[in-house]
Amino acid sequence: MMHGAIIAKSFGRFKRKKLVYGAFVACSFLVLSFCAVFRFRPYLGPSLTLVENIMAKQEQRCNSTVFQSKTSSMTNQLMAENAMKQREPPCHVMDLRSELYNITGEVRINAKSSTVFISSPEKRNLFGGYNSWKIRPYARNKDLRAMNHVREWSIIPAFSDVQVPQCTQNHTIASILFSTGGYAGNHFHDFSDIIIPLYLTSRPFNGKVQFLISDCRSWWVTKFQAILQNLSYYPIINIDQEEEVHCFPSILMGLQRHGELNIDPSKSPYTMRDFREFLRNTYSLKRRNAVRLRPGDTRKPRLLVISRKRTRSFTNSTNIAETAESMGFEVIVAEADIHVARFAEIMNSCDVVMGIHGAGLTNVLFLPEGAVMIQVVPLGGVELVAKTYFGVPSKEMNIRYLEYKIGTKESTLIEQFPLDHMALKNPYLFHRCNLEAFKLGYLDKQNVTIDVRRFKPTLLKALELLHE
Repeated sequence: MMHGAIIAKSFGRFKRKKLVYGAFVACSFLVLSFCAVFRFRPYLGPSLTLVENIMAKQEQRCNSTVFQSKTSSMTNQLMAENAMKQREPPCHVMDLRSELYNITGEVRINAKSSTVFISSPEKRNLFGGYNSWKIRPYARNKDLRAMNHVREWSIIPAFSDVQVPQCTQNHTIASILFSTGGYAGNHFHDFSDIIIPLYLTSRPFNGKVQFLISDCRSWWVTKFQAILQNLSYYPIINIDQEEEVHCFPSILMGLQRHGELNIDPSKSPYTMRDFREFLRNTYSLKRRNAVRLRPGDTRKPRLLVISRKRTRSFTNSTNIAETAESMGFEVIVAEADIHVARFAEIMNSCDVVMGIHGAGLTNVLFLPEGAVMIQVVPLGGVELVAKTYFGVPSKEMNIRYLEYKIGTKESTLIEQFPLDHMALKNPYLFHRCNLEAFKLGYLDKQNVTIDVRRFKPTLLKALELLHE
């Protein structure tokens, strides 16, 4: 009332009307803006080529004001999720990155209906009267783009009205059901979304576990056959194609994932160093430690230059190699491909590796302890993502990390734009957080011509690290 009296005294009748109308228009504009941003803005999660990962980070910068306005909405969403988790059965585990169901008791799997039946009547109290749950068993549960390519499975307790099928194949070991849909096929996502989570989830069974793969791709199984065989003693079951009703004493549906190319030791008895030791054993890699140089040492550390043929490639690999060789390196140039064992052996033979930001750098997993990784960051504002996805994980792998941000004149984009063009001076403003514009301009059409004189101090730093 006091505020109303003050306003009445301060404004005449006509001015009060203008004030009311103005406030109404302003509020309407804010509501419409809010709806436009959150209803029609496309979802940007991680993509097959890391593009959406980059864009998600850039979008936070471009729309910092919008991000702040979403805080209360996100809080409400988290509260709703917590309430939902309280209604889920105790066998359900979920975090911001992955979800899984750990179900014990007789489990019957009918692939025809994409259903897992829990047939133990004594488990009734465990499920609190709920008749079914659904899960897409891929470890990126908040990513709608990825989940669109993952088969959905239902979990139904035996006390529901649905008739439980009879077992036609009985097993005496535990099982894990997971998907190779989503972003499988991109080397980074293969490890970050599937291989490392599968290691975390299956390692406690010491090989005595049956893998059931949904959305199974035969080429993917062939690519990672050595890893799969070292995690399970049993042949893979392509569960989507099964006509039989498989029965197990327990099942884990989904995989545990801690982050991008990462294992959180506070959540697991395993570490990234344990995982890298597992990879060394799997591929019979000879070197555990990188070379340690001493004063007067005549040994030449081995430098690998990761080449790329299609996008973000070095246009002067020969020049880079010659410069490095003049500084005392033995240099090889190679491109990563589907033959994991071959490239793992090459990586393990090196002391330093350099490459442009992209999925090929995932192979640092095979470097020996104490090796050095040099990530070359192209134009486009990807510094934060580059460090998050490769810089931070390298520390947990005991890999020394160096970053080289290219100058404008080292990008082939100068062949498309003048030096003072917005595309070079302000990438964020140029592509305006548009995924297709960013991908086309900065990833598909950008190569790198290293200025070897500018790059030389980075190579000297790598040598220095090998002396420590």
